[in-house]
Amino acid sequence: MGNKESSIRKSSFFTTRKGSRILVMITFMAFPLLLLLVFTYLPFFRMVQFSFYDMGYIGKRVFVGLKNYRNVFVRDDCFGALKLSGYYLVGAFVQLGLALFFASILSQKMRGGGVFKGLLFFPFLVCGIAVGFIFKFFYTRGFVLDMVLQWCGFRLEQLPYWLRDTKVNNVSLAVTSLWRYMGQNMVLFIGAISSVDSELYEAASIDGANGWQRFKHITFPGIKTIVVLNMILSISGSLSVFEPPYVTTGGEFGTATYFVVMDKLAHVSQKVGLASAMAVVLMLLILLVTGVQKWIEWYFLGTTGRDAQIEINRRKKRARSAGFSGREKVAAESGERRGGDDKK
Repeated sequence: MGNKESSIRKSSFFTTRKGSRILVMITFMAFPLLLLLVFTYLPFFRMVQFSFYDMGYIGKRVFVGLKNYRNVFVRDDCFGALKLSGYYLVGAFVQLGLALFFASILSQKMRGGGVFKGLLFFPFLVCGIAVGFIFKFFYTRGFVLDMVLQWCGFRLEQLPYWLRDTKVNNVSLAVTSLWRYMGQNMVLFIGAISSVDSELYEAASIDGANGWQRFKHITFPGIKTIVVLNMILSISGSLSVFEPPYVTTGGEFGTATYFVVMDKLAHVSQKVGLASAMAVVLMLLILLVTGVQKWIEWYFLGTTGRDAQIEINRRKKRARSAGFSGREKVAAESGERRGGDDKK
């Protein structure tokens, strides 16, 4: 009898408005959470488990403890690939500087601005594999880049092999990544700049501020959150570059990045444990970089929440003053009308 009453009570709860809303929320969230668990969290925990074993896809597993993590920093191919990320890291900061420069210009009203935005953003829409093939022919000996430089007066014998010469090939591939992702960062910067209050620029112009002063004291403080976000994404991307070296050179001639080495160890050499350890180390590096950048943002630039609260209070104060002035104007107009009626 008691079980029947409790089941009736439960069923009656889900027939109420609140209960039906909770039931709908659970129903809609269950399937995405299940997919997230099956395809994200379970593979991640299995990867961490594999990193402690000497194993392939088939065959016997041997527990080796932290040996795989030690090999990540001892083996020349693993740690050398991690050092190659420095080329892409420098390219990422150059990319951010160029993106911010073009965003500051194109965020203003100008003729043909939409065309330039589209041209600079277009490379991001191209598939990464296609970009790799494009620059493979672009850098090939005697092709596009060499022809342009020959028109500028250089002899072909003076030019290096852009993809084979170890002095320049990683720089060439870093330029490829710069060309592809600069437009994405530029669009994010333009969106952030457009959200800055235009009245601040008007007040600065009245006070005689030049373009650099407006950027330094108004634009940059207003978009610093997006700047930090783009820095995190760019640094994370520089640590996990895969498509340009894999498609363009196949990882040969000293261009094998961290991801390329990890792919070859896992799928060619069948060293799944070592490749899993490399993936875990990469994840920890990205988390470390993100934490350091967030600390720098908080320590040197101020917290986002505090800045947002200051902005909210400033707007409320301005709205109240505008409301008082509006009421005073209405009262004055109504007083003038009453005075006119009395005279009549």
